[in-house]
Amino acid sequence: MNRYVEAPARLGECALPDGRLLGWAEWGPSDGVPVLLCPGAATSRWLGFGAGVVGTLGVRLISVDRPGLGASTPAPGRTFSDFAGDMRRFCSLRGLDRPRMVGNSQGAPFALACATEGVVSALAVVSGADEVARPEFAGALDAGLRGLVERTVDDPAGAEEFFAGFTAEAMRDMVLSGSPECDRAVYRDPGFAAGYRRALDEAFARGAAAGYARDTVLAMGRWPFDLGAITVPVDLWYGERDTGHSPDNGALLASRVPGARRHVVPGAGGALLWTHAEPILASLLSLPAATTGPSGARTA
Repeated sequence: MNRYVEAPARLGECALPDGRLLGWAEWGPSDGVPVLLCPGAATSRWLGFGAGVVGTLGVRLISVDRPGLGASTPAPGRTFSDFAGDMRRFCSLRGLDRPRMVGNSQGAPFALACATEGVVSALAVVSGADEVARPEFAGALDAGLRGLVERTVDDPAGAEEFFAGFTAEAMRDMVLSGSPECDRAVYRDPGFAAGYRRALDEAFARGAAAGYARDTVLAMGRWPFDLGAITVPVDLWYGERDTGHSPDNGALLASRVPGARRHVVPGAGGALLWTHAEPILASLLSLPAATTGPSGARTA
């Protein structure tokens, strides 16, 4: 049987200067190459990826709960820039400098915000939620999703209240029902299913679904940051059969990020983070991690 996930090797909480806590989990060697994980919708630090891979590649994988999810203190009204600031402080407090990052599913725009603000040195977006509120996608969305997007753009406060009514079980059912069979095989794997359920339960444990609701309103609305300002190397990964994250499997997104490399994996779906962990991490490690000098210019 495949091992898609495994229990974290280390768990902890990091206190920010304003007193809030950020919950984190780690896998792999403690002295490995740090890679931050910005996880998908409504999941906690508990759900990692790369079981049996991170150790081989020498990766220290660090997943961080976004505010209001899992062990992280809620931050009502937070923005993408607020999250990037939290990650900058987290990296400084834990001595990570500017690590590489993986953004999965709904975590993708938050990871892109970190890349835009120079918090990380290289980024892999895996099955990333796209900016579906862009007018280019209006005709490509099904009626249900288009309605949610329009509601989010027109009435973000009302949309946030609506999303706050979600439960862990409803989230799991929505993911399973909207996934192709190649993904369901992963989600139904006993080991993965147990880890996913625990991550959902933990994500919703603090403040009900408020953290998920805030994430969703931010991700589903117009993104306020400039993707063209990204100066770090970016990989984009999509499964050919993934219909739930990007209407065009990241083609428009790739054109908006300078120098982005887009990979579309034949026969794969949205569970790419777990089915293709090794090539994703190997490619991320191969990217020339950017550093930023005093002038703000990128060097590699």
